[in-house]
Amino acid sequence: MDLGIAGRAALVAASSQGLGLACATSLAREGVRVTLNGRDDARLAAAASSLREAVPGADVGWVAADLTTAEGIAAIVAAVPEADILVTNNAGPRPGGYEGWDADALHGALAQNAIPAVELMRAYLPGMRARRFGRIVHITSAMVKSPAADMGLSASARAALTAVAKSISKEVAPDNVTVNQLLPERIDTPRQEFMARRRMERDGITRDEAYAAIASTVTARRLGRPEELGDACAFLCSAQAGYITGQNLQLDGGTYEGLI
Repeated sequence: MDLGIAGRAALVAASSQGLGLACATSLAREGVRVTLNGRDDARLAAAASSLREAVPGADVGWVAADLTTAEGIAAIVAAVPEADILVTNNAGPRPGGYEGWDADALHGALAQNAIPAVELMRAYLPGMRARRFGRIVHITSAMVKSPAADMGLSASARAALTAVAKSISKEVAPDNVTVNQLLPERIDTPRQEFMARRRMERDGITRDEAYAAIASTVTARRLGRPEELGDACAFLCSAQAGYITGQNLQLDGGTYEGLI
């Protein structure tokens, strides 16, 4: 299927690895001009090189900037003044108990997982609306719908973003601008390596045993592949997805127990 977005410009936040890079790769395969973002220039250069190897002829650039700072947001917008597609993403807070969720921790979670995405939306929405095409996809988490006991910081900040995004989606829909969220769980990325190492240290097990234990919590009995999320992102950014907005698409191998 031709997704009808060849030649469009996309900014993909936090995309030097993992889910962000997977989304950038899927968009590049559709002929989208992609700009990667991260804080480390060398890692971004390596990511851009690997993406070009995966997608020969891909138009890929990058901007090194910390999107949790006002200066970083300004640098991103200066490097990419107009974007037809915006994919937001960022690492979440470390897992932990409520004993550590003081005001500083709560503010930090919002600064990491909600405020940058809203700032980027505010920067790019006027142009999207004027051109009558825009696709915004926020990579949040399955924890938005089913928070784990030790993931309250991440869940709360991402849920706040989800609420803001839903509100904005209603205003911009008449201008052919959509705003949707991807809710991943147990995707095989460096984040799962971190979670596996936590299990190894806590339970005294091997890496293979840790990964098997993680996979056993998924209804599909396997981890998701990054490219599966990347391709879902590309479809939500497509011309054909213009009637899908304000939605939360779960990529969790069928693990979520609820109906809605």
